[in-house]
Amino acid sequence: MRNLMFALPLALMPLALASADEYAHDHGSLDKHQHGVASLNVALEGAKLEIELESPAMNILGFEYTPSSQSDQATATAARAALQSPLELFALPAAADCAVSEVEVESPLFANDDHEHTHADDKGESHSEIDAAYELTCRQPEALTSLSLAPLFKQFPGMTKVTVQLITANDQKGAELTPAGPLIDF
Repeated sequence: MRNLMFALPLALMPLALASADEYAHDHGSLDKHQHGVASLNVALEGAKLEIELESPAMNILGFEYTPSSQSDQATATAARAALQSPLELFALPAAADCAVSEVEVESPLFANDDHEHTHADDKGESHSEIDAAYELTCRQPEALTSLSLAPLFKQFPGMTKVTVQLITANDQKGAELTPAGPLIDF
C-alpha cells in the first residue's frame, strides 16, 4: 500500500520545509513535533488513492502519555475507531465513488499496538505519534477534484493545521490547511 508514500516525501521535499513554532520539539534526525500540526500525504495513481496521516497524539487524544484511567482509555478507543473510518474524516467528491480498501492505524497509545512511535526529548519528555494509512479505490478517479479536511478538523479540534503534500499523475503540490481553509484541489 505504501509504494507511492515512499516516493512522495522525496518528490515533495521542497514543499515540506516549514518554520517551527513555539510548540515544536526537535528529535534530532526526526521531524519536528508540533502540537496542533499534523502532516498528510496524498497520492493518486490510477484508481488508487492513498492517504497517510501523521500527527502528535496530543492533536487527536489531548494527551501523549499511556492512557491508564478509564476516561483516557475511552478517549483512545474512540479516537482509534474514528481513525478507522477515513470516509468520515476526509470529504471527497461523491461522484468519485471511492471505497476503502485498506486501513492501518498505529500508535503505542492504542491497546495491542506493538509499533513504537514514542520519542523522548533531551528533557525526558515523551512525544507520542499517531500514524494512519488508508488506501481507497475510486471507480471514477477523474471526479477527484478536491479533498476537504473539514470533518477531520471537526473530529479532532486539537488539530489546527495540516501540512498536505499531494501528488497525482499530472501535478504535485503542497498546502497548509486549517479549519477556516480545509480544502485542497487536485
